[in-house]
Formats: sequence, C-alpha cells, structure tokens
Amino acid sequence: MSARGFLLSSWPWRAAGYLLTGALTGAVTLVGVTALVALGGVLALVLVGLPLLLLAALAGLPVGRMERYRLRLIDREPAPDPHLTPGAHGLRAWLTTRLREQATRRELGYVLLFAVLLWPVDALVVMGAMLLPLSVVATPLLMATAGGGQEAKVVKLWTVTTWPTACAVAVLGLVLMALGGYLLGAAAGARAALTRLLVAPREAALGARVVELARSRVRLVNAFEAERRRIERDLHDGAQQRLVALTMTLGLARLDIPPGPLADQLAKAHQEAGAVLAELRELIHGIHPQVLTDFGLGAAVADAADRSPVPVDVDLDLPGRLPRAVEAAAYFVVREALVNTARHSGASRAEVSGGHRDGRLVLRVRDDGRGGADPGAGSGLTGLADRVSVLDGRLSLSSPPGGPTLVCVEFPCEPTDSDPPAGLCASCSPRTVCCCGKGS
Repeated sequence: MSARGFLLSSWPWRAAGYLLTGALTGAVTLVGVTALVALGGVLALVLVGLPLLLLAALAGLPVGRMERYRLRLIDREPAPDPHLTPGAHGLRAWLTTRLREQATRRELGYVLLFAVLLWPVDALVVMGAMLLPLSVVATPLLMATAGGGQEAKVVKLWTVTTWPTACAVAVLGLVLMALGGYLLGAAAGARAALTRLLVAPREAALGARVVELARSRVRLVNAFEAERRRIERDLHDGAQQRLVALTMTLGLARLDIPPGPLADQLAKAHQEAGAVLAELRELIHGIHPQVLTDFGLGAAVADAADRSPVPVDVDLDLPGRLPRAVEAAAYFVVREALVNTARHSGASRAEVSGGHRDGRLVLRVRDDGRGGADPGAGSGLTGLADRVSVLDGRLSLSSPPGGPTLVCVEFPCEPTDSDPPAGLCASCSPRTVCCCGKGS
C-alpha cells in the first residue's frame, strides 16, 4: 500500500474481491451451520441427528480449506494445511485424528466468528469503500436520467439541483474512491492476517518445516553411515581379499625359487604386499570398524583402547545396542580423542568412562597430558562437533594448560536392544579375552 502505483495496480480490486467473496461465503456458512445445528438438535432424540452435529463440529474443515484458498487473493505467501496426516487408513482413523488435533478446534472457532461477525463487517467495508463512492460519482448520471436534468439525490442524504454542483460531487466521489481503495487494502490485510492466524498459522508451518528438517537430517546421517559401511564391506570383501591372495602367492613363490637376485626381489615384493595389506586394514578400520557393526559401541571402544599406544582404562555402562548413527558418532569421537592423546598430549594414561542414563548417552575421554588443546588447530574435534550436533548431541572440551584434558560427548537416545552382544559383555573387545569369561 505504500507504493506509488497502488491504486493503479490490481491490489485494490483483489482486496475488494477478497472482502466480497468473504461476505458471500460467510452468509452461506451461517445458513449451513445453523441448519445443521438445528436439524441435528431436533433429530438427536432419535440418534439420527448425531451425524449432523458431528458434521457441524467438522464444518471448519471445508471452510478452513476455502479460506486458505481465498488467501491467495491478498497474500503472496502460501497458506499450508495445518492438519496432520492420519496414522492409518479408514474413516475411523481420519475422524480420530481430526477431532483430537488443535487445528480442527481453531477452524471451528473461526467458523463461529466468521458466521456471526466477520462476514457482516466484510459487507459493510465493501459498501462503504466501493458502493458509496460509486453512487457519488454517478451523481451527474442520476441527475440526467432519474431527475430529468433538474435534481439528483446524493446517497439519499442531500439534493443536487445544478450541473456544476453535480460535477463537483462527482469529483468528490473520485477522491472517495481513491480513499476507498486504501480502506479496502487495509481491511483486507487485517482480515487476511486474522484468517491466517486461525486457519493457517505461520507457527504451524514453521513447526512442520523444523520437523521435516530434523527428519531429513537424520535420513542424511543414516545414509552417510550406510555408505561408510558399504565402502568398508567392499574394501574388506574385495580389495583386501585380493591382497591376501597376492601375499600368499608371493610367499609360495619364494619357497619355490632358489636363492638369488630374483628371490630377493620376490622377498621385497612380499614385504611390500604385506605392508600394503596392513595399511588397507587400518584404512578399513578407520572408515567403519566391523566390530562396531557386529558387537556395538562398548566392544568398539574397547578395541580402540586396545589399539591406542597410550594405556587406556575403559569403564562403560551400556544397556545394549544403541541407534547405529549414535554408536558411530560416539565411537569416532572417542577414537579421535584417543588419537589426539597419543599424538599431542604427552599423556602416560587415559580413561574412557560413561554410560547411558536418563535417556542420554554420556561418554568422557580424559588424559593426564599437558593440556592446552585447541579445537581450531586441526585436531578434528570441530568436524566431530558438527557431526554430533546433527544428532542433537553436544560435545565439550576442557583442556587448560598443564592438563588434564577432558572431552565429553552427550547424545539423547534410547537403547534399541537390551541384550548385550552374544559372546561378549558390553565392555570387552573381540581381540581380547572377555572380562566375564564368555569368550575371546
């Protein structure tokens, strides 16, 4: 409305169309709801009227849909449907969902307000902003036709008897039409804001977007973990097996060739193949350790502690398996913290502790090193913090100069399996003898 060309644009006419259709729709809504309630109340004694009363209670659904459609006349922003999708098919599930959700109650309240108050206001605004100025502009025409060129009634309030006066009144009508255009725009804008508040609240749309964003984020994390597992499986079952076969072939060839330059070359090739195989195994373990997939977070953390050059004490209290994405993120945080401990801290001992309590997984990695760790210095913890935040988790670092260093990570999650992995307790590694004596 603040633009210079507002009156020459389509917006005044769109506002007039919005208010005019609102008046007509409101009158029809009043008649329909009144008829349903009256018939339903009369026929309720013989139970036939109960479906009619139910229809009256659900009258907000079609009216709300129509109002969201009419909002396109005056509001550029789309009005999304705030209703939830039923969890099952069938009329019963649909009715249960609709009768329980807040959007249905909002729309029913809007129907009552619309039928009693809003549509008469729409009609009055259209009459005052359009019909009144048009009747004033038409004064010369009325004087020439109805008054025989002698007089004309202006909105039936005063009489015009001369042509100059009639022309002046017509000019006044044009000014009133211009003011009426702004009045229509203001009234339609306020009316659309009230309608959106009740039948298409922005909070509902924002909440739906947040939910969809959270779901898509979880889907991306799960897809990322699935891809890591696929790469690990392909390397383990493909390239690693071929390297093992190559190493065995070179070893057998060394046994068949007598000492000499060729035997020395085969021995060198055999050693190189063994080194490549060892590096590939470490690479596969770094992408996604098989022990994490097979036995869970406790066994994977114990395995990482067993591989660490710094002695690591593990004290975890886990109820069983946790969501795959949570296990993977927690494991890589622990592994990165232990790698940093071995490379930079100068620590003589480290400890991994924590467990699952009150719906949260909490892990702490502590070392007795020199401290002074900086996440921005390329430690890898910044990327891990981003990965943790995707799962609504939180990673914190405490590393004052002189130590100790403490990395803590928390995830909201619930166990997916209450039983510990077969053959191992939750704190044992498949590479060592189980602390509970169940295997190795």
